[in-house]
Amino acid sequence: MAGVQTAVALRELGFTGPVTLLGAEPHQPYDRPPLSKAVLLGKAEGSAFDVDFEELSIGLQLGREVTGLRPEAHEIDTPDGSVPYEVLVIATGAEPITLPGGEGVPGVHLLRTLDDAERLRPVLAEQHEIVVVGAGWIGAEFATAAREAGCEVTVVEAADRPLAGALPAEVAAPMAGWYADSGARLLTGARVAGIEPGAVVLADAEGTRLAAGAVVVGIGARPATGWLAGSGIALGADGSVTADERLRTSLPDVYAVGDCASFPSGRYGERLLVHHWDNALQGPRTVAANIIAGAAGGVPEVYDPVPYFWSEQFGRFVQYAGHHGAADTMVWRGDPAGAAWSVCWLKEGALVALLAVGRPRDLAQGRRLIEAGMHLDPVRAADPSVPLKTAVR
Repeated sequence: MAGVQTAVALRELGFTGPVTLLGAEPHQPYDRPPLSKAVLLGKAEGSAFDVDFEELSIGLQLGREVTGLRPEAHEIDTPDGSVPYEVLVIATGAEPITLPGGEGVPGVHLLRTLDDAERLRPVLAEQHEIVVVGAGWIGAEFATAAREAGCEVTVVEAADRPLAGALPAEVAAPMAGWYADSGARLLTGARVAGIEPGAVVLADAEGTRLAAGAVVVGIGARPATGWLAGSGIALGADGSVTADERLRTSLPDVYAVGDCASFPSGRYGERLLVHHWDNALQGPRTVAANIIAGAAGGVPEVYDPVPYFWSEQFGRFVQYAGHHGAADTMVWRGDPAGAAWSVCWLKEGALVALLAVGRPRDLAQGRRLIEAGMHLDPVRAADPSVPLKTAVR
């Protein structure tokens, strides 16, 4: 997503020089969100971007993995030889974290690529007993699809609740009931001791064995930056390329965007690593504008978005905008036991983040209020019948 959007944005902004897009996968560049939904369930064959690369004069080199960066030579390395660059944009995304001991075991799957989705599609069609390891966003979305396909699903989560790494306990707790409502089994506080053909063994006193015709591992992802070892490019402790506010890296003429890059947020006062689709859509526009500005001596752009993402799980549309890490007040809108509710996070009275479950209007209004730095009246904001935009004080 980030690589394609950068190339397209360069053309849309008037860049006339050569643009080359390299990708390790052999497929036409594609969108990832449908992989855990329509593609997985056989409702779509693929999710290729509707982009005419030839018409845009974008050179597309597929199945060509980049293995190294040599900044002093202004070249990147591939198994087929080196490729020179004047300006390089790193958009290598993230790679799923594997479960130790699960590598090479038959029936163990990840869900990140089109090939992953195509391998999993017959598993769902055959209605296997499936164990999902991890109750994060991808685990919940896969469990949703598997239940829709008629599979028996058990989700194993090491933390005491789903989405433990993303949301506070009191917000994530109501979501645990969604699994049972859908007919899935959720085991929290459960660690995996090992995976065997046909079974997942838990690290409890009983050594509980869960029957598993297939195992899907969804325990997170890390920036795909291992290929940058020895290049001299600055990486964070999380493995991300530490871009600046213009999405420039520590090396000259090199930018980074999307899941592989973190950036300093003036809005939130900390460095953010955002593994979501909207970041891979918005960041490339800043990169393209700054490449063109750098060549023409124009005014550079600063990248400081309000992060946004969505998830479809268990019949609910979940949306989130902002970043709640430094919030000091949390306001509920509606009953979390119901079908539609929201949570607002405030910092010194200003709205900084919002989670909306089945309340898209709250999200749309809240996102604009966050961008504008507006303050809310907590009492009015807590009334779900009051439009958020009218709760401003």
